[in-house]
Parts: sequence; C-alpha cells; structure tokens
Amino acid sequence: MNDLYQTGLDANAANYAPLTPLVFLDWCADVYPDRLAIVHGGRRFSWAQTRARCRRLASALAARGVGRGDTVSVVAANTPEMIEAHFGVPMTGAVLNTINTRLDAATIAFILDHAEARVLITDREFFPAVSGALRQCESRPLVINIDDPEYDGPGELIGGLGYEALLAAADPHYRPLEPADEWQAISLNYTSGTTGNPKGVVYHHRGAHLNAIGNILTWNMPRHSVYLWTLPMFHCNGWCFPWTIAANVGTNVCLRRVEADEVFRLMRREGVTHYCGAPVVHNMLIQAPAELRAGVGRISAMVAAAAPPAAMIEGMERLGIDLTHVYGLTETYGPAAVCAKHETWDELDIPVRAQRNGRQGVRYLLQDGMTVLDQNTGQPVPADGETIGEIVFRGNITMRGYLKNPTATGDAFEGGWFHSGDLAALEPDGYVKIKDRAKDVIISGGENISSLEVEDVLYRHPAVALAGVVAQPDPTWGETPCAYVELKPDSHVSEAELIEFCRANLPHFKAPRKVVFGPLPKTSTGKIQKNILRDRARSAEAIE
Repeated sequence: MNDLYQTGLDANAANYAPLTPLVFLDWCADVYPDRLAIVHGGRRFSWAQTRARCRRLASALAARGVGRGDTVSVVAANTPEMIEAHFGVPMTGAVLNTINTRLDAATIAFILDHAEARVLITDREFFPAVSGALRQCESRPLVINIDDPEYDGPGELIGGLGYEALLAAADPHYRPLEPADEWQAISLNYTSGTTGNPKGVVYHHRGAHLNAIGNILTWNMPRHSVYLWTLPMFHCNGWCFPWTIAANVGTNVCLRRVEADEVFRLMRREGVTHYCGAPVVHNMLIQAPAELRAGVGRISAMVAAAAPPAAMIEGMERLGIDLTHVYGLTETYGPAAVCAKHETWDELDIPVRAQRNGRQGVRYLLQDGMTVLDQNTGQPVPADGETIGEIVFRGNITMRGYLKNPTATGDAFEGGWFHSGDLAALEPDGYVKIKDRAKDVIISGGENISSLEVEDVLYRHPAVALAGVVAQPDPTWGETPCAYVELKPDSHVSEAELIEFCRANLPHFKAPRKVVFGPLPKTSTGKIQKNILRDRARSAEAIE
C-alpha cells in the first residue's frame, strides 16, 4: 500500500475537532448576539442571553458533580428551559434524556431507573406523574423545578431547587466541556414501549450535528427563520430542531399546548415561517374557523408519522402552507428521509400530486443510505412499486444503539443496516412508499392487506377526519379489516356508506367489515395509537 498520504498528516488540534451541535450556539451568539433566539409569552431572549443561560445551567450542573456519562432527565413542555437543556446538559459532557410528558408514573419511574438519572428537571404541570414516579423508582435524582409564568393550571413544585434561582447563582462564562469523541452520547430517547418496556435510543454528537444541518438543507430554510414549536421537544429531541434553529440563527417560538387559536395568534404576532407536526396538527389547522386563519403569511410545514392524504395537501395549500413530507424513527434522530419535491409536480392535479408527495421518499442528504430489502434474502427489492420489503437505513444519522440492550441492538443492525420494521415498495424513480408496519399487516384468508392502503381510501371520503385500520379476528378468514373513524365536525356518514365507499375503491376483500365511529387515541406527537385499536378490536371480538 502506498503510504504517501499517511505520513506526517495526522489529525491534530489545528485541523480536527469532533462534530457537535454545541458549536452552533457559539457561532450565532458570537456573530448575531442581539438576534432574537427565544420567545415565550412575555419572555424574550437574544442569542447572547441564551448562551449565557445555557452556560449557567451547565455551570450549576457541573458544580453538583454532573459530568461525562451522567444522565440528566427532563419532563417539561416546549419552554425556554427545554431549549436550554439541549445545550447546557451536553456542555458538561452529560447526556440529555427528554421524557414524554404524557407517560404514566410507572413508565417514568422505569426510565429514570434505566437511565440512572442523576438530575431531573421538571415542570410543575407534570407534578402528579413525576411525583408518583419518584416514589416508585430506585433512583434518587436531584430535582430542579421549572415554574413557568405562562402556566396557570393545576400542579405543584416537587421541592428541591428552582430553575431560575439555580441559574442566577451560576457562572455565565462557564467553559463548555468539548466531547472527547464525536461518537460520545449526547442524548437518550425512549421508544413508545407499546410492547413491553420502552427501549433507550442513544444519539451521538456527530449524528445530532449532521441531522441539525440536514434539516436546513432538506427544507431549504433561509437564515433567521422563525420556528413555532408545535412538535414536542421530548420527541426525538424535537427532530433535532433545537440545534437546527441555532445553526440557522433563527427564532424559537415556544408553545405549551397546540391549540388552533394560539397557533394562529403566534403565527401572526411573531411572523412564523416554519413548523412541524403529525397529520393531526395540520388537520386541526385546516378545520379551524376561517376567522382564526386571517392574516397568516406564507408558511412552510413538515409532516411525518403518516402520509398526507390529498385532502390535507389541498387544505394546506388553501391556507398558504407549503407541506413537506418527511419520514424517520426515533432510531434515526427523527426524520432521515424526505419526499424531495420536483418542480414538474406543481403542474399535476391534486390527487396525483398528493400521491407523489405522500411517499416516504429518499434519504436525507447527510444520511448515507436508505433502501428496501427483501426480508427473506436480505437483497434490495426491484424498483417496481409492488414488491414488498423492509425499509433500512445506513449512515451517520442512525443511533449508537439501545442502552443496556445488546441483543436488541444487534437485531436492529443485522446485516449492516438499521431495520425499521416498516414494510414498503421501491418505486421506479427510486422513491420509497410505505405499505405498512410489519405488525399492522392484516392477513385475511392468506392474503396480505395493507392497513395504510385502506386508510388512504377512507381519507378520500369528505366526512373522514382521521382513520385507523387494524386486524379484527374472524372465524373464517383469520383476520379482516376493522376501521376506526373520527369524523370532521358537522359531518355525517353511516357505517354501511363507508364500507360501500371502500368496496368501490378497493378489492372487496380489503374493505373493512366493520366501522367504529368516535375519537381516536393519539400519542403526544399526534400519531394514532394502533396498539390500542388492535386491543379494542380483539376485545370486541371476544365480547361478541
């Protein structure tokens, strides 16, 4: 081997530094110190002030013994403190663990113990679940209380330290601890845990840095964008957007609750340019009264969790909102794929354009690989739009692995790819289209039925706001589709009419045999909880 380029050309302090999103905060605070960084009610912080507050948090944690490899857990709403934790915690070398605010006490207790949390930062709104968790868990973390002046609902402070008092006594010039290696853990995110205990997904500094930049490139975000926090920051670290907005020198507009009137008010008042969310968020805005939407400018939105149906794309266009469909998992830092648009699609009519934009698409620019593999052979499926396989990822925007779970980590990375569990086809243009989750495929009389295919048809009906299709046990066919449907306000349709609508647009064996009307259970990020619907369908069959 020719070693011409191997001798005397080693990495050193002058030519190499570990990739980390912490550098974004320093850059924007150095270059644009007076730009508005965070808005939350009456509180407004510049980037210089935000860096000082993040350094104070890091200083306070370090003074209490928090350092490299420790876990700092947070149960909080989308407030300035949550943004600050995304920088202040890793500045100490510690790992940030943001916890879903909708979890029950037992699950929070499991996470605190599994993560070996040294510190817990919590908002008083979540006192019932968090105090219950602290009674149940073996860990005894130091508790830091957030008393947000914008929150006026029920709740108590747990005790321990107050967040603002903690920062006031700390050093705004604290020198952040650079990661020893870009592979060092930066955050810990737990999966939903719908089948047993949740798994702890470990992110590294390198992946967080790259996905934060990838968001800007993928979305073509102009500098100084104004981002509204409709997406929970506890979910995949807000898809890495706390770090993205720093790299963009943008403005974070905080939001405790996603309610249509408050969303539109903030859009008008703060000049919001971007927001993200699950389909339920976008549907809420489409269905809001027209008077709430008045005066809102052109906005870019990201949608994930499910393919946007034609009605949603049309509704977004009416509101002046440009919708981009992204796809990913907790294990890929949130979105790691995008349905990259082509200018020629603008000339297509709505149904065809919706079909194009509803695909999961192609890998993010900074993700190395994404394809669909045959589950039996491990080889790529043909790009025919029909052959089903599993979506897999490879590259830097992929987790380190599952905390304390080498077996699950090994299974997830089998064959040198991260296996998503999502079943899809590869279309002739190279774009991926999900057909279903492996566990959501309905096997009826030996035939596979994609629940997403049935849902796509239901969404075409003008009365349907949300739809979830699951398997219902059947003595003859093994399983048949059962549809759970939430109707739009003031809309009416019968079970028989919806079944007939599906039969007119699907092979008859794929049409639901039963339709149940009512509100659908959703996660905190707006995903329909199909595990709950599956349990309901099985329970209904047992009762009958």
